[in-house]
Amino acid sequence: MSDNTVKIPQQAFDWYDEYAHGDIDRRTFLTRISSLAVTGLAISTIAASLTPNYAKAEQVSFNDPDITASYLEFDSPQGHGKGRGYLAVPKELNEKTGTVLVVHENRGLNPYIKDVARRLAKSGYIAFAPDALFPLGGYPGNDDEGRKMQRSLDKGKVEQDFIAAARFLKIHAKSNGKLGIVGFCFGGYICNMLAGTLPHLVDAAVPFYGTPAKDEIAAKVKGPIMIQFAGLDKRVNSSWPEYKKILESNNANYVAHTYQGVNHGFHNDSTSRYDQEAAELAWQRTLAFFKDFLA
Repeated sequence: MSDNTVKIPQQAFDWYDEYAHGDIDRRTFLTRISSLAVTGLAISTIAASLTPNYAKAEQVSFNDPDITASYLEFDSPQGHGKGRGYLAVPKELNEKTGTVLVVHENRGLNPYIKDVARRLAKSGYIAFAPDALFPLGGYPGNDDEGRKMQRSLDKGKVEQDFIAAARFLKIHAKSNGKLGIVGFCFGGYICNMLAGTLPHLVDAAVPFYGTPAKDEIAAKVKGPIMIQFAGLDKRVNSSWPEYKKILESNNANYVAHTYQGVNHGFHNDSTSRYDQEAAELAWQRTLAFFKDFLA
């Protein structure tokens, strides 16, 4: 487990997950957190520990000499008309390479997701991270506001934006024709959705703690797909038995890993849900998976 300076009770993580996914409002979340004050932890201490600190999430600097980062727009005629994303490319790219679509959580393109794109570029891939909030002006710099903004968007149009982004990235001038996808939480759902909606376009998908798409889409998932679960994530994990049955009935090429004793969001190194050991293992597996199928 991660060596947090503040020991947060598991109840608080569970309540935060409910809050972050819209099952309870902020007032209810803080009211529940206040019940933990008897443990000697202040409400503000617990809340601050659960709130992202994106300064912690920069593993690859935005001005790293080995990569080039920029923003690109793409057409999305079935979605919001136009989309925009963060592109990270290896600077010394002398030959074509695999591409990876990076899909954010339910709050827009925050600094952690942009860093994930840079990590992929450092590993030799062309990485593109669209911002679902672009039609509303983009990620606002605040996760709470970002969640509200994303909830206000038409889900079908958001999905179409990511479908358009996948098609856009697949034909990048430096692409070798292989497309991978990695996503977290909402982004994990988008990975599952794209794997079923574009089975002949997606060469490898890695959803982190994301729910499956509806059954008629899941029934078209053929893989390769690597599914990453957090052991303490009851909400997402409850969907796995049925999804597993569907994948097996599809004869899909899939593998699933569960990281015991960690919470939903364990890969996000900006909050106390982060678990370094599990995150590093999951990322090593992700890179190995992409190496197998995107070369």
